[in-house]
Amino acid sequence: MSRPRKHRRVENVPDITYFKPTGAPLRELDEVRLSIEEAEAIRLKDLEGLEQEEGAKKMNISRPTFQRVLASARQKLADVLLNGKAIRIEGGNFEMTWRRFRCHRGHEWELDTPVGMPPELCPVCRLPDVEPVPSPGNGQGVRGKGRGHNRSTKDISQ
Repeated sequence: MSRPRKHRRVENVPDITYFKPTGAPLRELDEVRLSIEEAEAIRLKDLEGLEQEEGAKKMNISRPTFQRVLASARQKLADVLLNGKAIRIEGGNFEMTWRRFRCHRGHEWELDTPVGMPPELCPVCRLPDVEPVPSPGNGQGVRGKGRGHNRSTKDISQ
């Protein structure tokens, strides 16, 4: 029996999740699926400029796993750019990193360190009814396989 996959921690789900080359009808394009965690690895390494060790820590995975996710994402991006394909960002095995929380009495606060789930008690009223507050670009849901993970798309990693 294989070991269950660990959820990869993600801070940001892009608002725009589909890109295609201009001038080519959608029905004529092959499509590549980039998972949410692959997009997060690209964001951390190539956009934020973090070292792999730092990116792996933020995603709550090992450095070798981060390297594999990043390499897969870069291969897919190269295929899309150089072969004129469409790309859909969706699905995967991830949990959201929540930083802002609210209790049911309306107190809101932010934590300095990323966490996956809400704290147990409100720091002001000490009551247990606490929920995460989505920030812009944070997508929806705390944990899951992401949006549309069962859609049939061409994935070059297969």
